Amino acid sequence: MSLNVPKGESRLAETGSIVSALKRALKSHGLTYRDVGEALGIAESSVKRLFADKDFSLKRLDQICQLMHMEISELLQKMDQEKRLISQLTLEQEAWLVSDHKTLLVAICVANRWTFEDILNAYKLTEHELIKMLAALDKLKLIELQPNNRVKLLMSTDFSWIPNGPISRFFDEEVQSNFFKSRFNGPGEARIFASGMLSRASNEILIRKMERLAQEFRQFNEEDQELPLTERFGSSIMIAMRPWELAAFEAFRKDDNKRF
Repeated sequence: MSLNVPKGESRLAETGSIVSALKRALKSHGLTYRDVGEALGIAESSVKRLFADKDFSLKRLDQICQLMHMEISELLQKMDQEKRLISQLTLEQEAWLVSDHKTLLVAICVANRWTFEDILNAYKLTEHELIKMLAALDKLKLIELQPNNRVKLLMSTDFSWIPNGPISRFFDEEVQSNFFKSRFNGPGEARIFASGMLSRASNEILIRKMERLAQEFRQFNEEDQELPLTERFGSSIMIAMRPWELAAFEAFRKDDNKRF
Protein backbone atom coordinates (compact mmCIF):
# COMPACT_ATOMS: atom_id res chain seq x y z
CA MET A 1 0.00 0.00 0.00
CA SER A 2 1.31 3.47 -0.78
CA LEU A 3 0.18 7.06 -0.57
CA ASN A 4 0.48 9.23 -3.66
CA VAL A 5 1.61 12.46 -2.03
CA PRO A 6 3.09 15.43 -3.91
CA LYS A 7 6.70 16.43 -3.32
CA GLY A 8 8.16 19.36 -1.43
CA GLU A 9 5.96 21.84 0.42
CA SER A 10 2.78 20.27 -0.96
CA ARG A 11 3.87 16.95 0.48
CA LEU A 12 4.46 18.53 3.90
CA ALA A 13 1.04 20.18 3.81
CA GLU A 14 -0.58 16.89 2.79
CA THR A 15 1.20 15.03 5.59
CA GLY A 16 0.00 17.65 8.07
CA SER A 17 -3.57 17.22 6.82
CA ILE A 18 -3.35 13.43 7.23
CA VAL A 19 -2.05 13.75 10.79
CA SER A 20 -4.76 16.30 11.66
CA ALA A 21 -7.43 13.97 10.23
CA LEU A 22 -5.92 11.10 12.25
CA LYS A 23 -6.09 13.15 15.46
CA ARG A 24 -9.74 14.01 14.85
CA ALA A 25 -10.57 10.38 14.06
CA LEU A 26 -8.94 9.21 17.30
CA LYS A 27 -10.83 11.82 19.26
CA SER A 28 -14.16 10.84 17.68
CA HIS A 29 -13.46 7.24 18.71
CA GLY A 30 -12.64 8.29 22.27
CA LEU A 31 -9.02 7.13 21.96
CA THR A 32 -6.01 8.77 23.60
CA TYR A 33 -2.28 8.77 22.90
CA ARG A 34 -1.97 6.24 25.71
CA ASP A 35 -4.39 3.90 23.89
CA VAL A 36 -2.33 4.29 20.72
CA GLY A 37 0.89 3.58 22.63
CA GLU A 38 -0.54 0.40 24.11
CA ALA A 39 -1.71 -0.78 20.68
CA LEU A 40 1.66 -0.05 19.09
CA GLY A 41 3.69 -1.30 22.03
CA ILE A 42 5.50 2.00 22.54
CA ALA A 43 5.53 4.68 25.24
CA GLU A 44 2.92 7.45 25.24
CA SER A 45 5.77 9.99 24.94
CA SER A 46 6.89 8.26 21.73
CA VAL A 47 3.36 8.55 20.34
CA LYS A 48 3.31 12.28 21.13
CA ARG A 49 6.63 12.63 19.32
CA LEU A 50 5.24 10.80 16.27
CA PHE A 51 2.35 13.23 16.04
CA ALA A 52 4.50 16.28 16.77
CA ASP A 53 7.07 15.32 14.13
CA LYS A 54 4.38 14.04 11.72
CA ASP A 55 6.67 11.06 11.15
CA PHE A 56 4.46 8.07 10.32
CA SER A 57 5.37 5.02 8.29
CA LEU A 58 2.54 3.38 6.37
CA LYS A 59 2.75 0.46 8.79
CA ARG A 60 2.25 2.74 11.80
CA LEU A 61 -0.58 4.58 10.08
CA ASP A 62 -2.28 1.29 9.22
CA GLN A 63 -1.89 0.04 12.82
CA ILE A 64 -3.55 3.16 14.21
CA CYS A 65 -6.37 2.92 11.66
CA GLN A 66 -6.91 -0.72 12.63
CA LEU A 67 -7.25 0.41 16.25
CA MET A 68 -10.25 2.45 15.07
CA HIS A 69 -11.50 -0.42 12.85
CA MET A 70 -11.04 1.63 9.70
CA GLU A 71 -8.92 1.53 6.56
CA ILE A 72 -6.38 4.14 5.53
CA SER A 73 -8.59 4.83 2.50
CA GLU A 74 -11.44 5.79 4.87
CA LEU A 75 -9.14 8.19 6.70
CA LEU A 76 -8.12 9.79 3.41
CA GLN A 77 -11.76 10.04 2.38
CA LYS A 78 -12.57 11.88 5.62
CA MET A 79 -9.62 14.17 5.00
CA ASP A 80 -10.89 14.92 1.49
CA GLN A 81 -14.34 15.76 2.86
CA GLU A 82 -12.81 18.12 5.40
CA LYS A 83 -10.91 19.90 2.60
CA ARG A 84 -14.26 20.97 1.14
CA LEU A 85 -15.11 22.87 4.32
CA ILE A 86 -14.81 26.65 4.24
CA SER A 87 -11.59 28.12 5.63
CA GLN A 88 -12.32 31.83 5.09
CA LEU A 89 -15.06 34.24 4.08
CA THR A 90 -14.79 36.90 1.40
CA LEU A 91 -14.25 40.56 2.31
CA GLU A 92 -17.85 41.33 1.37
CA GLN A 93 -19.18 38.52 3.57
CA GLU A 94 -17.07 39.62 6.54
CA ALA A 95 -18.18 43.23 6.08
CA TRP A 96 -21.82 42.12 6.12
CA LEU A 97 -21.32 39.90 9.15
CA VAL A 98 -19.52 42.53 11.22
CA SER A 99 -22.29 45.03 10.42
CA ASP A 100 -24.72 42.83 12.38
CA HIS A 101 -23.22 42.18 15.81
CA LYS A 102 -26.00 39.81 16.86
CA THR A 103 -25.41 37.53 13.89
CA LEU A 104 -21.65 37.71 14.48
CA LEU A 105 -22.27 36.67 18.10
CA VAL A 106 -24.34 33.70 16.94
CA ALA A 107 -21.62 32.74 14.44
CA ILE A 108 -19.02 32.66 17.22
CA CYS A 109 -21.35 30.65 19.45
CA VAL A 110 -22.00 27.95 16.86
CA ALA A 111 -18.30 27.85 15.99
CA ASN A 112 -17.77 26.92 19.64
CA ARG A 113 -20.39 24.15 19.42
CA TRP A 114 -23.21 25.94 21.24
CA THR A 115 -26.61 24.41 20.62
CA PHE A 116 -29.76 26.32 19.64
CA GLU A 117 -30.99 26.00 23.24
CA ASP A 118 -27.64 27.15 24.67
CA ILE A 119 -27.81 30.39 22.68
CA LEU A 120 -31.45 31.07 23.57
CA ASN A 121 -30.73 30.48 27.27
CA ALA A 122 -27.73 32.80 27.29
CA TYR A 123 -28.83 35.74 25.13
CA LYS A 124 -31.86 37.95 24.62
CA LEU A 125 -32.99 36.47 21.34
CA THR A 126 -36.35 35.11 20.28
CA GLU A 127 -36.56 31.75 18.51
CA HIS A 128 -37.61 33.56 15.34
CA GLU A 129 -34.60 35.91 15.51
CA LEU A 130 -32.18 33.06 16.12
CA ILE A 131 -33.56 30.94 13.28
CA LYS A 132 -33.28 33.94 10.95
CA MET A 133 -29.62 34.46 11.95
CA LEU A 134 -28.80 30.77 11.56
CA ALA A 135 -30.40 30.86 8.13
CA ALA A 136 -28.12 33.77 7.23
CA LEU A 137 -25.08 31.77 8.39
CA ASP A 138 -26.35 28.85 6.32
CA LYS A 139 -26.44 31.13 3.29
CA LEU A 140 -22.80 32.08 3.98
CA LYS A 141 -21.99 28.34 3.99
CA LEU A 142 -20.58 28.59 7.53
CA ILE A 143 -23.17 26.11 8.77
CA GLU A 144 -25.87 23.79 7.52
CA LEU A 145 -29.15 24.44 9.31
CA GLN A 146 -30.78 21.05 9.83
CA PRO A 147 -34.22 19.91 11.06
CA ASN A 148 -35.16 20.76 14.65
CA ASN A 149 -32.75 23.70 14.53
CA ARG A 150 -29.68 21.50 14.73
CA VAL A 151 -26.50 22.96 13.27
CA LYS A 152 -23.76 21.24 11.29
CA LEU A 153 -20.54 23.25 11.12
CA LEU A 154 -19.09 23.74 7.64
CA MET A 155 -16.03 25.61 8.93
CA SER A 156 -12.72 23.80 8.63
CA THR A 157 -10.50 23.37 11.70
CA ASP A 158 -8.09 25.93 10.24
CA PHE A 159 -10.85 28.50 9.61
CA SER A 160 -9.67 32.05 10.17
CA TRP A 161 -10.87 35.58 9.65
CA ILE A 162 -9.12 37.59 6.91
CA PRO A 163 -5.92 39.17 8.30
CA ASN A 164 -6.65 42.86 8.84
CA GLY A 165 -10.11 42.23 7.41
CA PRO A 166 -13.38 43.70 8.76
CA ILE A 167 -13.81 41.16 11.56
CA SER A 168 -10.13 41.17 12.60
CA ARG A 169 -10.26 44.97 12.81
CA PHE A 170 -13.46 44.77 14.86
CA PHE A 171 -11.81 42.44 17.36
CA ASP A 172 -8.68 44.61 17.45
CA GLU A 173 -10.79 47.60 18.43
CA GLU A 174 -12.56 45.57 21.11
CA VAL A 175 -9.22 44.37 22.49
CA GLN A 176 -7.87 47.90 22.72
CA SER A 177 -11.00 49.38 24.29
CA ASN A 178 -12.25 46.50 26.44
CA PHE A 179 -9.88 43.56 26.90
CA PHE A 180 -7.28 45.47 28.89
CA LYS A 181 -9.84 47.05 31.24
CA SER A 182 -8.91 44.56 33.95
CA ARG A 183 -6.36 44.25 36.75
CA PHE A 184 -5.92 40.60 35.68
CA ASN A 185 -6.00 39.37 39.27
CA GLY A 186 -9.23 37.37 39.18
CA PRO A 187 -9.69 33.58 38.84
CA GLY A 188 -8.23 32.33 35.55
CA GLU A 189 -6.59 35.69 34.81
CA ALA A 190 -2.93 36.54 34.37
CA ARG A 191 -0.89 39.33 32.90
CA ILE A 192 2.83 39.10 32.30
CA PHE A 193 4.87 42.01 31.07
CA ALA A 194 8.61 41.95 30.56
CA SER A 195 10.89 44.49 28.95
CA GLY A 196 14.55 44.39 28.05
CA MET A 197 17.00 44.50 25.15
CA LEU A 198 17.23 41.37 23.00
CA SER A 199 19.23 40.32 19.99
CA ARG A 200 17.35 39.61 16.76
CA ALA A 201 18.08 35.90 17.24
CA SER A 202 16.54 35.86 20.74
CA ASN A 203 13.60 37.88 19.47
CA GLU A 204 12.92 35.33 16.72
CA ILE A 205 13.17 32.40 19.16
CA LEU A 206 10.61 33.99 21.48
CA ILE A 207 8.26 34.69 18.58
CA ARG A 208 8.40 31.00 17.60
CA LYS A 209 7.62 30.04 21.21
CA MET A 210 4.67 32.43 21.18
CA GLU A 211 3.39 30.85 17.97
CA ARG A 212 3.63 27.40 19.57
CA LEU A 213 1.72 28.63 22.62
CA ALA A 214 -1.00 30.04 20.36
CA GLN A 215 -1.16 26.68 18.58
CA GLU A 216 -1.57 24.92 21.94
CA PHE A 217 -4.42 27.30 22.79
CA ARG A 218 -6.18 26.43 19.52
CA GLN A 219 -5.61 22.72 20.15
CA PHE A 220 -7.10 22.89 23.65
CA ASN A 221 -10.02 24.85 22.26
CA GLU A 222 -10.67 22.13 19.69
CA GLU A 223 -10.28 19.29 22.19
CA ASP A 224 -12.59 20.91 24.76
CA GLN A 225 -15.44 21.33 22.24
CA GLU A 226 -16.76 17.90 23.24
CA LEU A 227 -17.25 18.97 26.87
CA PRO A 228 -20.66 20.24 28.01
CA LEU A 229 -21.09 24.00 27.88
CA THR A 230 -21.27 24.14 31.69
CA GLU A 231 -17.65 22.95 31.85
CA ARG A 232 -16.30 25.55 29.41
CA PHE A 233 -15.96 29.31 29.66
CA GLY A 234 -14.98 31.99 27.18
CA SER A 235 -11.24 32.53 27.32
CA SER A 236 -8.93 34.84 25.39
CA ILE A 237 -5.17 35.05 25.27
CA MET A 238 -3.15 37.99 24.05
CA ILE A 239 0.48 37.35 23.16
CA ALA A 240 2.46 40.26 21.77
CA MET A 241 6.02 41.36 21.26
CA ARG A 242 7.47 44.22 19.21
CA PRO A 243 10.22 46.80 19.26
CA TRP A 244 8.72 49.34 21.64
CA GLU A 245 9.63 52.37 23.69
CA LEU A 246 7.58 54.33 26.20
CA ALA A 247 5.95 57.32 24.53
CA ALA A 248 7.32 59.48 27.34
CA PHE A 249 10.84 58.56 26.25
CA GLU A 250 10.33 59.10 22.53
CA ALA A 251 10.44 62.89 22.92
CA PHE A 252 14.03 62.67 24.13
CA ARG A 253 15.36 60.87 21.04
CA LYS A 254 17.89 62.74 18.93
CA ASP A 255 16.83 60.67 15.91
CA ASP A 256 13.08 60.04 15.70
CA ASN A 257 13.71 57.00 13.45
CA LYS A 258 16.08 55.30 15.89
CA ARG A 259 14.53 53.23 18.64
CA PHE A 260 16.34 51.91 21.68
